[in-house]
Amino acid sequence: MDITAPTLRYQSGVVEPFCLVIASGTPIAVSRQGSGLPVLCLHAIGHGGRDFEALAARLSGRGFDLVCIDWPGQGRSPDDATGAPATAARYAEILVALLEVLFEPGQPPVLLGNSIGGAAAILAADRRPERVRALVLCNPGGLAAVDGLVQSICRAFSGTFAAGARGAAWYPALFSLYYRLVLPRRPARAQRHRIIASARETAGVLAQAWASFAEPDADIREVLYRLKGPIFFAWARDDQIVSWQRSAAAVLRSGARFEHFRGGHSPFLEDPDRFAERFISFVEEVVLKP
Repeated sequence: MDITAPTLRYQSGVVEPFCLVIASGTPIAVSRQGSGLPVLCLHAIGHGGRDFEALAARLSGRGFDLVCIDWPGQGRSPDDATGAPATAARYAEILVALLEVLFEPGQPPVLLGNSIGGAAAILAADRRPERVRALVLCNPGGLAAVDGLVQSICRAFSGTFAAGARGAAWYPALFSLYYRLVLPRRPARAQRHRIIASARETAGVLAQAWASFAEPDADIREVLYRLKGPIFFAWARDDQIVSWQRSAAAVLRSGARFEHFRGGHSPFLEDPDRFAERFISFVEEVVLKP
């Protein structure tokens, strides 16, 4: 796929200038802004690196090297060249490779992960703890039991997205309604519109990811409990999909710092001022503490 073509999903991806790097056998679009403590931003499925545009503006000049990526088949990144489906485990493989490619061994980044990006961050931190400075997890998947109800819901969502990928006429309107629930707050409006516009282009990866959420290995609570580094959970309190109610027990057991924010799924996008303030506080009080 020619990433220079003005596809609709291109608009929700990383901002210019950007480059492509090869990670775990597939090209990944990467942009960097600022200098200082590296922060690697990992977006939700069907989104793109532009999710972090508001955060980048608020962290500008504050001593951060903000690195954003687009997962395969989203934003400016081509489809996964290996043919692997979109799963948290696959994204963790890509992430581990990116940690090697983008950062020096003595300068591990803070991983800021949302949804499937948060799950990938947990898995990568477990595999390569020396390559991760800290985790900031925004409504990460994988912190609840994959029971019969969860499997039924995930398979229904996957089927809906698969129909969209096949060209179902009703899909764009339904996706638009759905995303008004996922990202309901005004600060997210522009990116929400971009995500909705690319509905058909991202339907395939959404179908793959939601199918994977129904699998037993989507439950990564035991992986979370093994982690030793600093963790901050920033939870959009109105999330109806990755709900606090189902994930709270795992978060509390982990002993990590947590706070609730306004929004439906992505606090850095929906409650950007408060998120930036609390992110900086976490970094100063925990990550950079002597």
